Amino acid sequence: MASWLADPRRRAVIVLVATLVGMAVTARLGVWQLSRASQKEALQASLDTRGTLPPLRMNTLPQGDEQVQAELHRPVVLRGEWLAQATVFLDNRQMNGRPGFFVMTPLLIAPGDAVLVQRGWVPRDLQDRTHVPPVATPSGAIELQGWLAAAPGRLFDFAPGAPASGPIRQNLVLADHSRELGVTLRPWTVLQSDEGAPQGDGLLRQWPRPAADVHKHYGYAFQWFGLCALMAGLYVWFQLLRPRFQRRR
Repeated sequence: MASWLADPRRRAVIVLVATLVGMAVTARLGVWQLSRASQKEALQASLDTRGTLPPLRMNTLPQGDEQVQAELHRPVVLRGEWLAQATVFLDNRQMNGRPGFFVMTPLLIAPGDAVLVQRGWVPRDLQDRTHVPPVATPSGAIELQGWLAAAPGRLFDFAPGAPASGPIRQNLVLADHSRELGVTLRPWTVLQSDEGAPQGDGLLRQWPRPAADVHKHYGYAFQWFGLCALMAGLYVWFQLLRPRFQRRR
């Protein structure tokens, strides 16, 4: 092997092939990141359009999964009563870069029929991680405004097999939570808006836009294209220009 690599021509071929492979891979990754950014921008444009549609009301709520996907982020107006005792605090959720909880409370819209509402965000107690802040929950019938949304994203669970319990949880599965509550939860959630929400309830509702991190993909694309250009530049310098300068000396 050593004697085979001792041939300068063979080494040059190996370096050329390795450079071309590296450039092809990094360029492809850069293109992929640009496509991801484009997909998110298209998604955001679609959701922005849906946000201008008339709000969904009790008699027009989506049923099946396909219908839910077509109505995501559309305004919705619901009437019902809070199941305050079933409030759950989703842990390790951030808003504006701060750690805290998403406050999740079911809204009973008919006997045995409920919608899980993402009511807002509250900061965690840095001194006592088991403490949850008091959240004012009006009693009686209310009207709620917001946007139809999917369930909150799942985070890494340190005890995936353990049944969820207690007010503080890492994740929340709608089907499991429905069985726990003894009511049917719709296969979607609602992001509550500030409109119509109780004043001074302490909940922050600056929900991020789905394409809020699109700049991240452009940054990654720039890095991959930069690495591709760097490999091309290094090859040209060390394999073409530098040997020519050395021969001239």
